[in-house]
This record gives sequence, C-alpha cells and structure tokens, in this order.
Amino acid sequence: MFIAAQGAIMPQRLDTSSISFTALYTGQVWVRNGLSEPGFRTPAGALLYGAMTPFEAVGKRLMGGNIRTFLLQRHHLIDARLEALIADHPDLQIVEIACGLSPRGSRLRARHPGIDYVEADLPDMARRKQRLLARQGALGERHRVETVNILVEDGDHSVAALLDRLDPTRPVAVITEGLINYFDLATISPFWARLAEGLKAFPRGIYLTDNYPLYANMRFHRTLKTLGGLLGALSRSNVAFHFDSDDATRAHFRDQGFTALTVHDPADYYSRLPIPRTHGTPMVRILEAEAS
Repeated sequence: MFIAAQGAIMPQRLDTSSISFTALYTGQVWVRNGLSEPGFRTPAGALLYGAMTPFEAVGKRLMGGNIRTFLLQRHHLIDARLEALIADHPDLQIVEIACGLSPRGSRLRARHPGIDYVEADLPDMARRKQRLLARQGALGERHRVETVNILVEDGDHSVAALLDRLDPTRPVAVITEGLINYFDLATISPFWARLAEGLKAFPRGIYLTDNYPLYANMRFHRTLKTLGGLLGALSRSNVAFHFDSDDATRAHFRDQGFTALTVHDPADYYSRLPIPRTHGTPMVRILEAEAS
C-alpha cells in the first residue's frame, strides 16, 4: 500500500489489505482481555501478541501507555456509546466497517435481538469473518458480512451501496475502529463526505470512530509518534495524525457534511467503564459525528 504522510497530496492505491495484518493482533488483544470468544483467536494473532509483549511492557513503563491500552480504551468506549444509542433506538442498524476480528457484532446481537448488525471489510477479511461467524452459528438475516472498500466512490463495494442495502426507515450507526489513521487527511476526507451524505437518508445517522489527535503536549507527541511508527511497521503503511485540537476536528467534520460532532475522552469514563488508565492525557479519542 502507498500512503502519503499527513498534508501531502499523493496517489494511493485502492488496495488497503495490508491493514488487515494488524487486525490479527487487535483480535488477540480482545481475546486475552475477555472481550472476545476463543473462536476468534488466530495463530498469527497469538504469535504477534507474544512477540509484542516485551515492547508493550517497555512502552507502558516509559510512556505511560501502550498499544494495548488504547485498543482497550477505544473498544470499551465505542461499546458504551453504542449501548446508549441502542437504549434510544432498540431497532438500530449497526454497520461496522473494517470489522476485522471484532467480536462486537456477536456480543451486541446476543444482548439486543432487535438490532441488525452488518460487518464489512475487504474481500479476504470479509471471507474470513464469514467463515468464523458461520462456525459459531451467528449469521442470519439480521447479522451478515459484506464486502466494502472505503476508497471506491461507486459500485457494489462502495459505502453508498452498503448503506443502500439497509432499511431507510430505521436509524443507523456506522463504526470504523482502528482504520482512519492509516490514511492521510486528503485520502480519508472524501470517505467521510460520502458517508455523511449517505447517512442523511436515514431518520438518524451516527458515525463512531477512534482518532489520535496531536495536542500541544511534547511528551504526548513523542508517545503517539513512537506508537504510530510501530503500527506503521506492522501494517506496512504510514500512520497519519489528523488534528491538533478538538475545535479543528469539529470544523473539519462540519466541512465534510456532518451536522454535529462530540469528542469523547476516555479519561472522562474512567469511573464508569472498566478501561485501563494512562499516565496523563489519553492517546485516543472517540469521535461521534451525526448527519441529519
């Protein structure tokens, strides 16, 4: 994959398959922390988990947080926001783009039978997820796997086509977890614009994603850049950091067509959610954008 650094306008291939490599590691983190079933474990993910353990330990000791810390923070916080949305909309449709080995669909469908859950990813990962859920007996009319590529503008694998296959009379929440920072701002922004436009067709359209802003804190900058380099090496891509403030984030999402954006800080949820804490400012934020 060819991804430019933030701010540069350079071509990028439509093949994003190398990102799926890190999905194996993330899946193992969820398994090891009780968020996923043993059936989601993969040999490659387990191997990566073991190989990364010494580096993760050093990172936590020296920088106050590591990759596993923000993986767990973001996953718990997105879950909490989805639970709140389901409480308001028991018939919610949820679309998890770049689903990888996420256990969220199986977990939420078991807990909330009134929702529909669509897991979507590139062809290879989508087929892997399809087989995994079929073995669990989790697939059905209300829980399915589809193929999507966020970089294509039209066609069967586009985000627009994915949304067109949903019920237009029911609210929708779209998730991308662990995806957007693999793309520079010039590449990811058209996806956001297309998504905002597509969500306006529903009674309520919500987008949840994780983001890693570079706030004006030198220690925080060094930590993020170190972890970003590590993730980039694993995924054979560059990792981009898009914003330097919450105000800049909100302004950019408004420019893409979203009508509102809430920025969730994991530190605000330490007393409410079973999430690990970092020393100082958490590295990750959860963005909750609405298009209406």
